[in-house]
Amino acid sequence: MKLKLLGKASSINVRKVLWTLEELGLDCEREDWGSGFAATDTPEFTRLNPNAMVPVLIDGDFVLWESNSICRYLAAREQRLDLLPQAPQARAQVEQWMDWQAGEFNNAWRYAFMSLVRHSPAHQDPQLLAQGVAAWHRHVRILDAQLARTGAFVCGEQFTLADVVLGLSLQRWRVAPLEDAGRPDVPAARAYLARLEQRAGFRNHGANGQP
Repeated sequence: MKLKLLGKASSINVRKVLWTLEELGLDCEREDWGSGFAATDTPEFTRLNPNAMVPVLIDGDFVLWESNSICRYLAAREQRLDLLPQAPQARAQVEQWMDWQAGEFNNAWRYAFMSLVRHSPAHQDPQLLAQGVAAWHRHVRILDAQLARTGAFVCGEQFTLADVVLGLSLQRWRVAPLEDAGRPDVPAARAYLARLEQRAGFRNHGANGQP
């Protein structure tokens, strides 16, 4: 049975899954759900994901939500040990950086992104915006330091799922209107994005004009 993905293609979390699918060479039927499309706060959708959020993956009778979990599942399903290693320490490192993206990095840019990119009226407090921008920059510098240590990808010389989720987050920072907010110079992160641009999955779902 063909995989089905519920979620609009403009969602950064949906794009994580789309990029992973492309790396795996998997076909998937996608349906538009989320803001501007089918509502996720309906009984039909919340039976699949009680959080009423995208993406949701349907694989036959199996239903899975949480974007990073979906990416891990797909890589394990296809036995792609290059993307998600089997050795405990190597796998833990990939998952560590994926968890950091979902928790620390995601929360760091939330207020500034909603203010500067989405222009949310509820996110226009100057002090909170300044704090949000500073936190966003600080986390990018953490990532830049890790990339300077590896000289290649987040976990070393080999591309992994950590690069899917962090590549999209770093691209969001790169295209955000932060020129007047003291954007730091992060040469390792810049070189990393140039490496990611060699991959079709990033070109199609990361550097594709979507913040």
